[in-house]
Amino acid sequence: MTRNEDTGIELGILLGLGFQLLVGEFTRRLDEVGYGDLRPAHGMAFQALKGPGATATELAERLGVTKQAAGQLVDDLEKRGYVRREPHPEGGRRKLVVLTRAANEHLAVAGGILHELEAELGAHVDLPTLRRELTGLLGALNGEGDLPPLRPVWH
Repeated sequence: MTRNEDTGIELGILLGLGFQLLVGEFTRRLDEVGYGDLRPAHGMAFQALKGPGATATELAERLGVTKQAAGQLVDDLEKRGYVRREPHPEGGRRKLVVLTRAANEHLAVAGGILHELEAELGAHVDLPTLRRELTGLLGALNGEGDLPPLRPVWH
């Protein structure tokens, strides 16, 4: 298949395959540098918890998963040392889930890998044009509102 060839493949399939291949290579490279214990869903949770953190319920909403699934994810990440539970600043029984230094280090490494991948792809594809076109596509699909979060599940 040449770069400008119209393959006749449906747009949704092309977008899905592109995402699948990019995430697969990203995950492989993370594994090479010692983060083989983390999957893409963990990285999405890290993104959802960046900054002040969130309750497990808020994490569930941001990821589009059940409260039980979010609780299990938090338990797992806490055991691995990537998150910790702290008292909620507003008091009560709620706990705030925050990223640890290990999670922030992972995010820095992951960000570097993503930038490397983009630079490599830029040798084959006009990335500024691709970004503009994809942004236009997202606007056409989503309208004027804020973009929804990228969730680790299919609906």
